[in-house]
Amino acid sequence: MASALITHISWGRIEVDVDNKKHCFKDCKLWSGNAKEWDWKVTGTHHKPGIQLADIEEFLAQDVDFIVLSRGMQLMLHTCSDTEKLLCEREIEYCIGQTQLVAELYNDLVLKGRNVGGVFHSTC
Repeated sequence: MASALITHISWGRIEVDVDNKKHCFKDCKLWSGNAKEWDWKVTGTHHKPGIQLADIEEFLAQDVDFIVLSRGMQLMLHTCSDTEKLLCEREIEYCIGQTQLVAELYNDLVLKGRNVGGVFHSTC
């Protein structure tokens, strides 16, 4: 299975390699060889209360065992308490943190063969 790896992050830009194809995003969702734009308008996501259950539903359908939740470059994006509660209930490991730091964790987990998903916010 192809893996989606983050190759570069800077303000407003995330570059991802999926099966030797480069993709560029402002915000993105990554999991098991998939990369797509993360459009907050689809789920009504805002900085507060933050990442919604709907933002991670694709990961849950793929039975990921670890989810990375990016708070943005300046930690302005929050995570809804319902999102964390569900992850705990389903015993899915997760990490919430600054975008560049959790991107490194995401890549490390992918390279170790973990079934990981992540949402990444490249600004504030």
